Amino acid sequence: MNKFSSFAFGCRVNQAEKEELDRQLIHLGYTYDGTAPDLYIINSCAVTNKAEREARQHINQTKHKFPNTKIIVTGCAASNWLKQGLQIPNVDILVDNLNKEFLASLILKKSGPPQKLVQDSSTKDAYHDKYIDSGRLIIKIQDGCHRFCTFCIVPYLRGLPKSKAKQEIVDKINSYEDRLKEVIVTAINTEAYGKDSKDSFLALLEAVLEKTSVPRISFGSIHPWSINEEFFHFYKSHPKSDRIVNFFHIPLQSGCDKILALMKRDYKRQEFIERLHELDKIKPFTFIGTDIIVGFLEENDKDFEDTYNFLEQSPISKFHIFRFSQRQHTAAYYMAKRLKEPSPEDKIKRAKALAGLTKRKYAQFLQKHVGHSFNALFLEKREGEYQRVVLDNQIPAMIHSSNDLKGEIHRISISEMSNESLVGKIN
Repeated sequence: MNKFSSFAFGCRVNQAEKEELDRQLIHLGYTYDGTAPDLYIINSCAVTNKAEREARQHINQTKHKFPNTKIIVTGCAASNWLKQGLQIPNVDILVDNLNKEFLASLILKKSGPPQKLVQDSSTKDAYHDKYIDSGRLIIKIQDGCHRFCTFCIVPYLRGLPKSKAKQEIVDKINSYEDRLKEVIVTAINTEAYGKDSKDSFLALLEAVLEKTSVPRISFGSIHPWSINEEFFHFYKSHPKSDRIVNFFHIPLQSGCDKILALMKRDYKRQEFIERLHELDKIKPFTFIGTDIIVGFLEENDKDFEDTYNFLEQSPISKFHIFRFSQRQHTAAYYMAKRLKEPSPEDKIKRAKALAGLTKRKYAQFLQKHVGHSFNALFLEKREGEYQRVVLDNQIPAMIHSSNDLKGEIHRISISEMSNESLVGKIN
């Protein structure tokens, strides 16, 4: 067995873990092959009941598509299933988060060494098309969380905070220096970076800015507790902060003080709307996104209206919407025995209302770009007359180009918005 394929559900951390495992297996001599793999590895998610259901569906679909392929499942859903002692049909090996970092060695031990070592560098790098070949590296800096928000199962499945050393992260970025245009820093909780090593998230950013030359530094998510006065000062004043991509996905979860308290989020709507406006003022065209849970325990129509108004009045331009689902062992699971949970119909209604709001706000934000110029990273190979790019705030656009500029950064101007997409040309 020497061919494998892989898939990641959920957050950017899962994607970073998948990419790292792919690199490890290829280093050991395995070949990435999405058409006829001997091994298929799934990095699963368990943030909602729906996420676990989707993982099971993907397992079954994979077995149907590749009946002779061994299926290995790791990640949060795998950890949850192992904790419950469940046997999952069509899965050959379940590996929890604690042992995920040893998965490449486990595969080597279980399946034996690959029949043929892969020496062709072009074959080794084939799986990197989405990131490295377009000049990007997604890197996990931290795992685990100490917050134990009442709705969240993640700390129970990933444990307490564990941080990678600053120098290890810097060395990883520099090892790709000649190919990188952007590093995407991702964590379960950015605030928790360094809590286990007497370090800090800002100290890591300082090290990356000072000790690497990668032009773009972006965040998968940056958590609410990281957005403070110290961060504002750094973002405004550091002489190299113009390399920070002006995109901030801040998972706020609610805009209602009552619900935030029940969620144990430790901040209030007014203080955070002030922080969001401050963030928006520092640099023009800052793109702010968030996660919102609808239908949490005790949420009534007035509470939802608070969240809706918060989102409408804030500079948040896009939000991912989740309908609350009880996760066993979380505080909310036990709180539900005495607190009322909104009906499924109410959850659907509220989610639809927010879906309409985010569509409108995102379209308005895109329209603001027309007539302005930005630095842009060119991604996939040119198809026809246009090539896809991401601007310096992670907004996608299609740029007219006569050459293939994949993996390069150029100054572009946005000329129009067509079919909910930005269109432009190179300056």
